[in-house]
Amino acid sequence: MKVRWRQHEIIFVTMLAAILLGGYLWDIHKTSPDQYAGPFINNHVPFNLYRNVLLPDIGMGLLIYLTYLFINLFVIPRLLFPKKIEAGTSQISISITKMKMSFRGMGGKVIKRYLGLILQILLIVFLLGSALNTAIYYKHQWQFNYPGFSIFPTKGYNPNSQIDISGSYAAIFFIIFLYAFYLSVREVIINLIEGSGNRKAYRTSLCNQVTLFLIQILLVPFFLISFNLVHDNRFSLAFFSLVIPLFLVFMSNTYWLFPLKGDMSFLSRPIIARLLITTFLYTLPFLFAFSIDYLSVFIIAWAVQLLIVTPITWLAYQQRKDKILALVGAQKALVKSKADIQFLRSQINPHFLFNVLNTLYGTALQENAERTANGIQKLGDMMRFMLHENNLDFIDMSREIDYLENYISLQKLRTQSSSEIIIEDNISGQNCHHKIAPMLLIPLVENAFKHGISLKEKSWIKINLECAEKEIRFEIRNSMHPRQDNDPEKERSGIGFKNVLQRLKLIYPGKHQISVNGDGKEFFVQLSIHP
Repeated sequence: MKVRWRQHEIIFVTMLAAILLGGYLWDIHKTSPDQYAGPFINNHVPFNLYRNVLLPDIGMGLLIYLTYLFINLFVIPRLLFPKKIEAGTSQISISITKMKMSFRGMGGKVIKRYLGLILQILLIVFLLGSALNTAIYYKHQWQFNYPGFSIFPTKGYNPNSQIDISGSYAAIFFIIFLYAFYLSVREVIINLIEGSGNRKAYRTSLCNQVTLFLIQILLVPFFLISFNLVHDNRFSLAFFSLVIPLFLVFMSNTYWLFPLKGDMSFLSRPIIARLLITTFLYTLPFLFAFSIDYLSVFIIAWAVQLLIVTPITWLAYQQRKDKILALVGAQKALVKSKADIQFLRSQINPHFLFNVLNTLYGTALQENAERTANGIQKLGDMMRFMLHENNLDFIDMSREIDYLENYISLQKLRTQSSSEIIIEDNISGQNCHHKIAPMLLIPLVENAFKHGISLKEKSWIKINLECAEKEIRFEIRNSMHPRQDNDPEKERSGIGFKNVLQRLKLIYPGKHQISVNGDGKEFFVQLSIHP
């Protein structure tokens, strides 16, 4: 899926040009030629409808449209997506001299590209400014009969008897400057969407929906006004203040509220609160458009959004539910696949490790090292869990607890020689009949042992896990120790913890609460899940 903003914009401009041209020709057809010829006849200047009216107006409009296409189909693609450097020149030579020449060549191409852009802009300004002055000349050719007429403006000049040539070029340059600013904003937003990782598909769909909507909402008033179907100036204000809130309700309900709802009731507190707030905010433009005197109408409009528009959007959502949830599912799958890839990259041949562990286990039993054998067995159970159950969407809570207990037992085995390390685990499997996403809790425990244990200072880790009928409660506290400057883990950003937060948002939206606190001496995480 690609962002269609650029394509939608070209479609909009093309349709707008067609509407304006059609409306202009319709207006010419309905207007008597004498209205255009009057000033020419009164000043004894020859008049021709095509030369003095149609050609300047249509020609100028066509030239603006072609300039727009030139900028978007030729200039912008070559500026943002330059052709790849040929294979021979893209390679950096081993020689230092050649490497410097390569970089100079690349910098030279960039400079030439931007110099070319500046020259193209100046050429466009000159072309459009000259065309605008020519169009003004032919449309006001009768003004040349006024005494003292001059093409160039002078001090105290009469605007009716002179043409401000420099003003035309300045106006064109200012318009191009504004459009360049808009293009910059557009490309920044597109780049942010395309670089949003696992949310790319979701945000791309939203962007395409918005740009497609803008095409429709902007073309309707242009069409009605161009063909003189609407004469009230308040029509546009009323149109936008009514249609935009309806679209915002549709978008927020379809892509945010309804997917968030899941199996919850519409009358549940989280859903009804969000619905009331969003519809109230979306109705505010209606109030500002028609002043405070229309407060009763505002309340009616708000009720319409709640009682009519929301059910309609719900029906529309049901028709597109699979596609929308597929986008959300794609995000979940991408997050999970990234976690799986990280795991696969970190593992050696599992069959080899299992064989080695079995050999060590048998050797430890032969040497009466029961504690060592027990640790090897727990490690083998953990590896089997990671290989065979980690790829499932959900597992029994008992399996997650087994993995946690094995991991904690191994950590206790590693740290039992130090009396300064306290590890307390209160993990209760009672009432834990829920399903849970695998490997969801273990990164929090790993993080606690990674950052909370020091063999030189007093350290502690306290873990609590219990289940209720509709809730899983997990708490973990650990001491905090500043890392040494030579510690290779000092600059690590904690990928596992970020992965947990991301998976919680995707797998349990609106069904979890997590609290993270730290005072420099102790780090505390409290997690509640409603599966």
